[in-house]
Amino acid sequence: MAYQNIDGVRVWGVPDEGALSQARTCVQTGNVVRTLLMADHHKGYSQPIGGVVAYDGQISPSGVGYDIACGNKAVRTNLMAADIKPRIASLMNEVARKVSFGIGRSNSEKVDHELFDDPDWGVYASVGRQEHDKLKALARDQLGTVGSGNHFVDLFEEAATGRLWIANHFGSRGFGHKTASGFLNLAAGRDFLGKAPGEKMDQPPVLLDMDGELGDMYYRAMKLAGRYAYAGRDYVIEQLLAILGAESDFEVHNHHNFAWKEAHEGKDAIVIRKGATPSAPGQLGFIGGSMGDISVIVRGKDTAENRDSFYSTVHGAGRTMSRTQAAGKMNWKTRTRSGGEISPERMAVAVREYGVELRGAGTDESPFVYRKLHDVLDAHAETIDVLHVLRPIGVCMAGADEFDPYKD
Repeated sequence: MAYQNIDGVRVWGVPDEGALSQARTCVQTGNVVRTLLMADHHKGYSQPIGGVVAYDGQISPSGVGYDIACGNKAVRTNLMAADIKPRIASLMNEVARKVSFGIGRSNSEKVDHELFDDPDWGVYASVGRQEHDKLKALARDQLGTVGSGNHFVDLFEEAATGRLWIANHFGSRGFGHKTASGFLNLAAGRDFLGKAPGEKMDQPPVLLDMDGELGDMYYRAMKLAGRYAYAGRDYVIEQLLAILGAESDFEVHNHHNFAWKEAHEGKDAIVIRKGATPSAPGQLGFIGGSMGDISVIVRGKDTAENRDSFYSTVHGAGRTMSRTQAAGKMNWKTRTRSGGEISPERMAVAVREYGVELRGAGTDESPFVYRKLHDVLDAHAETIDVLHVLRPIGVCMAGADEFDPYKD
């Protein structure tokens, strides 16, 4: 087996002590069936990113995290990358203009969707009319916006065929963030929209019983946020196809911050994957690298090691450098940063040499702050097959000076 057992945690890849410490806390809290770390693991809030925790009859809002249903949609188009490369600069300009990126951003074109008639909005109505109206209005405003941080819209060339692929990465935006903070507030006896105390990265997971009222309400709200994230990613992909004048002939779409009801090792469990991609046998997934590295489409294997992983794999390459370490501290009055290890010039050279047309993004998202994707994929070679290798040719993200409270 390619994983280690460390203090009750199954660990793929090179152990990161900060994430492992958080995983140890998860092992010791609640009705835990299994705790695992994927090879891209690093510290998160309460549950590490790249961490998987399965519970018996419990769910964790802090485990799922603030960016509920963050995930990816990747689409193979009917075009060849060579068809659009001569106009890649103008296409990326249009992507940056038409797709809404950044802090608390509302979509320039309001998107109507059947999910706004979903009966699970009743969860928020049961909390209070103000809570229901506020979150629903926020959700309407932000449907189809991408956000900031590591969220992106990318164009790719498939290595083997030259086909043009497109992909995006984001979640449930402000609606998901306020849902998470609201249920964490309720669990602590505070008002849903009340101000929460400061986050403590290493605090134990907050757990709710699935057979209790609050656990059932959170589960329904989380699933609604998941449908919302899917609708947003669908909308942005349709925008990209229209910009390119392309059609889709194959797609992959999944969450990597979510909780699923599954059966493992002879037990029914609630499996919480934070920054981890589901990889059941035959299941397809998209795994993104940095803007200076490949991304891949994978398929889960029917192997003993994949069963041992609770059918989970990496969601990306994994950070090796914090945002502040890479980009420095932000002075929000002057909108300038200082003290970062990665200069914009160094980043620009690396991205240009890799052949990427970049719009937006700060040095905290440069290729230098991530592992190489091959390294983390190798650690999971017995659990997934790589079907398609994709090389980025266009990357669009929020601007370098954007702060977004809704990023994962």
